[in-house]
Parts: sequence; C-alpha cells; structure tokens
Amino acid sequence: MSFFWEKLVRPALFRLDAEAAHEIGMKALRSGLASPFYSEPTSFGLGPIERFGLTFPNPVGIAAGFDKNALAINQLASLGFGFVEIGTVTLMPQLGNPKPRMFRLAEDRALINRLGFNNDGAEAVAERLSMLKRKCIVGVNIGKNKDVPNEEATENYLASFKLLAPNADYVAINISSPNTPNLRELQRSENLDELLKSISEAAENKVPLLVKIAPNLSEVEIEAVVDICLKYGIAGIIATNTTIERGGLKSRRADETGGLSGEPLRPRAAEVIRTLYRYSNGKLPIIGVGGILTGDDAFEKVAAGASLVQAYTGFVYGGPAFARDVNIRLAEILKERGFSSVDEAVGTDLRAA
Repeated sequence: MSFFWEKLVRPALFRLDAEAAHEIGMKALRSGLASPFYSEPTSFGLGPIERFGLTFPNPVGIAAGFDKNALAINQLASLGFGFVEIGTVTLMPQLGNPKPRMFRLAEDRALINRLGFNNDGAEAVAERLSMLKRKCIVGVNIGKNKDVPNEEATENYLASFKLLAPNADYVAINISSPNTPNLRELQRSENLDELLKSISEAAENKVPLLVKIAPNLSEVEIEAVVDICLKYGIAGIIATNTTIERGGLKSRRADETGGLSGEPLRPRAAEVIRTLYRYSNGKLPIIGVGGILTGDDAFEKVAAGASLVQAYTGFVYGGPAFARDVNIRLAEILKERGFSSVDEAVGTDLRAA
C-alpha cells in the first residue's frame, strides 16, 4: 500500500493546489477510501502513556490544522494516531484568508500556510463533537477571532472554551499562529497571565489545559511561559507552532507569507522542547511538534523532553501509513537503545548531558 501512495496517489495530489489536495484527502477519509490503511490495535507496543490524567494508546497524534472542524476524528484514529487535536476553532465562524493560502515546498519537505483559522465556529464544532462516539483522545485547539482586538481576547477565548470543553479530553490554547494579526502578542507575560488565569478558573480542573507556543520565542520568554503555566496549573505545553523564519530554503515558493512547517522547523522545535524541559525540571508535560516526518524525528522530540508528539506536514508527505510507520519505527528505536517505554526515554538528551 505504501507503493500505491508514493508512486500513484501522492504524485497526483501534489499536482493540485495544496489546499485543494487537502480537501480531497479529507473527503477520502470521510468516505472510507483510506480503510485499507487502518490499523488495530493502535498501541504498536508503545502505550499506554499517561499524561495530564489521560491515557494515550500511543504517543503519535495529529496536530491541529488538519481536521479543523472535527469531521474525520475516528478515521484518523483508525490510521494509527493515538490522539487527534482538532481546530483551531474560533468562537464565530471564519472564512480565513484569501486563497491561495497553502503552499508545498517539496524540495524542503515543508509547507507554508496562511489559512487564518478558517473554521465552522465553536457552536457548530461543539455540536458535532457531542454527537460523535469517539475512538481516541480528542483535543480541541481554540483561538481568537481575527476581528477581536487583543484587549477583548480573554472573553473571546472564554466563550469558545465554555462551548467546547464539555466534549474535549483536553483544550489547547493557541496563542502562537502567525496568521492572525497580533495573536502572538498574547505570549507576552502580562497578556498570557491574564488569559491563563481566566481560563484556568473557568476550567475548574475539569479538563486539562495546554498552551501552544511559537518556535521564535527567546529563552527568557520561554522561561516566562513556563512560570505562568506552573502558576496556574496548566497541564502541558505544545511546542511548537509554525515559524516565520525562512533561512536555508530551496523551494521556489519559500518567500510566501505564512507559517512554515515541516523539516526546516525540526531543529528549532527540538531546541525549544529542550529549553522547556530543562527549565520546568520535567514538571510540565510537552507535546512535541515540528518537522516530524519519521520515527527517528519522533524519537528526537522524545529525547529532547516531549512525552507525546504530533505531526501535520509529515502526514501530508507520508500519507495514510504515516502514523503506523512512525509508531513502528519509534518502537524499534526504543528497543535498540534499551528503553522499555516512551517514559524512560523522555528527556534523555538532557539527562545524558
């Protein structure tokens, strides 16, 4: 089946506009065309993994951005993903930025997107989730509407949270997309403190809260994020979102505006994870994301300090067998290096230093 994907399906899809190909992929998932790639059971010898009060069958999840509107959760789980993070969802529906707004950088094994939180809105997604008999852990990633000023961001996030949290296993607070004007200013200490204080009070410890950060933060800024997360009992950090950096790219669309994901982001994402793990003394579970295309990339994130990992661009390039292949390779690496579990390997880069 991998031959079928690599030699026939992917070349055909890659001739299309990237967003059009994504929409075809979503339709294929929803119609069951990917069922030949379904895998059961979903642990692959790696689970279960306990984090923030949840039990994950394996550590490989699909990152927010792929299934924005909770349309293919169970199908993604059947492809081998241990958890699915939907969204980003905003309170009011959004069309997002004008098209074209998503670009493949095939030579760099990367994507650039400036989608702009296009989604059906919190009410519609919440209703969809309430009707779904889920096969996996589901995280809900929430963001701010584009037309809401940062001074009103807390109220906007809170309204989304209250609608979506009852049907979420965890809620991820997205303050790091480069495609909503001024959103990343919410990562500043004073803004983040206010936002997390309000949402954590609303959560009342009933649902784990995670924060998704940008890769472009300085070490001082990362340390401030950790301090605030620990202060308000935030369950974990997702590191990282896409980057606005463009160094060393070879593809002709490399100058497109938007967030860059995929292989070029891998080293920086791993470094941010190491900084988070070191500064928090391993007290804040980390979901590592950014440039995971193989099981070796996933292990790099685990050794840096991530307990779980997520991918989006790797799935676009790797196809329906991606989650299975990454899990199987990760299990091989753990065995080769003498680890009996993912937990044993978390943060070993720093422990060995």
